[in-house]
Amino acid sequence: MCDIVKSPVDPADGFFYTKLFALGEPAVPLRIQKKTLLTSPCILAVVRLLARLTHFTWVAGVGYWAARSQFFSHGSEPREQLYAAIFSGTLAVIIFQAAGIYGERFLSHQLRVRAILQAWTGAFLVLVLFRPLLPALGTLTSHQWMAWYLLTLLGLGAQRLLVHLFQGHLVSQKLGLQNVVILGRTKNGSYLAEYLQNHPDIRNRLVGYVDDRKRPSEFTMADLPYLGTMEDLKQLVQDGKVQRILIAIPWSGEKRVAELIKILRQLPVHLLLVPETAMLQEVRTRVTFLGSGLPTFDISDFPLRGWAPLVKRIEDIVLASIALLLCWPVMLLIAIWIKLDSRGPVLFRQKRLGYNNRLIEVYKFRSMYTEMTDHHASAQTTKDDPRVTRVGRFIRKTSLDELPQFLNVLAGSMSMVGPRPHALETKAAGVRFEDAVDEYAARHRVKPGITGWAQVNGYRGETDTVEKIEKRVAYDLEYIENWSLWFDLYILLRTPIAVISGEAAY
Repeated sequence: MCDIVKSPVDPADGFFYTKLFALGEPAVPLRIQKKTLLTSPCILAVVRLLARLTHFTWVAGVGYWAARSQFFSHGSEPREQLYAAIFSGTLAVIIFQAAGIYGERFLSHQLRVRAILQAWTGAFLVLVLFRPLLPALGTLTSHQWMAWYLLTLLGLGAQRLLVHLFQGHLVSQKLGLQNVVILGRTKNGSYLAEYLQNHPDIRNRLVGYVDDRKRPSEFTMADLPYLGTMEDLKQLVQDGKVQRILIAIPWSGEKRVAELIKILRQLPVHLLLVPETAMLQEVRTRVTFLGSGLPTFDISDFPLRGWAPLVKRIEDIVLASIALLLCWPVMLLIAIWIKLDSRGPVLFRQKRLGYNNRLIEVYKFRSMYTEMTDHHASAQTTKDDPRVTRVGRFIRKTSLDELPQFLNVLAGSMSMVGPRPHALETKAAGVRFEDAVDEYAARHRVKPGITGWAQVNGYRGETDTVEKIEKRVAYDLEYIENWSLWFDLYILLRTPIAVISGEAAY
């Protein structure tokens, strides 16, 4: 059985109150609004059940309508079509379940439209395969199948969007399905509190923190109220006012952590052990199970897995070929302009670090006087740099000097999108890039690109401070961890806007 927990309500203002006092530091009463009465271990299960019923109803209902609609021909009995619709809705929910639609991220702040698209497309393809087994499915025309697929997809997407907006409204009102407490007034707890407040979702309503020890106020815990000691926490759980506890005590105190876990495991509460701050910054969102089920955190993995390298290579070949076909007249004019403006070759070749820290030769249109060329980029170009030619100033400002890198893409040493390759001696504030940022070399886990996530976010041109290269590396690593074909296309679409509106390169 699953009971909805309701604690006595103070008639004066409609809030729950718990009086807590500990170690000379007065605890703040735990205030829980009436609207969060439905905080119980079963509420998430109820919400997931409602989602399954909604998905079943929509898939089956649209399928039945497509089969019976006067707009389409139908060749089977209504009863057979109803049975087929029920079967289809049930199968879709099973596949949605297997695809993780109702998993831990079901009520997260993420929209997850792509996950819905993939799950429904997979379910639809399975239904197509079942056509020979169910007469009602076998009689559907191609128009009926297409209407079923598109209308169901539209409905599922709209439903997810409405749920997402409703969740956002509830979160903005400080409401949630579970009341969450952080155990441990520590640096790790402070980091966790700030993270949860900056990334709120309907699952977790952060109500305060608990700590047995009297500590100096060096950790603000993101202005969370102090709720008392372990004894007070046990009482809160027993009163049904806390459903999730996040243990943020340093793992170096393993004996203390083990004692707390032993105590809290006796209570009906969801208990989570939070990695330390350094681990929170390094650990990916996935867990890999070794052997018969030993859990391990994913710290790093191949950035492009499965079919991703092949997909990205096809993308590069197709887009670079199209770009060269469209741009060759412009490239020819630039080459003639460079020859007329100053002595020297049209192209400038420079050694840079590419995939897996291997040296590659990158092509650019020459933008400096030949006798002043800096092959190692020991000194970055600046505004009104005397080394840059008249043509060079224009093509550098508009990034037209990068056009020959389409040849690098076709040759396979570069990609259309990726971290920009830097020359070996490039410095920021007199410090080499790899010395300024510890994770700089991690950029080379993928091929360098003509454009990248950092560039469309305003980080192109001169890198004269350590902070700028830190920001570039942060954007590059974010791109690597979240790569997708759609992400690449989005960056490519934003690149012209970034070149026009952003800070000019010198």
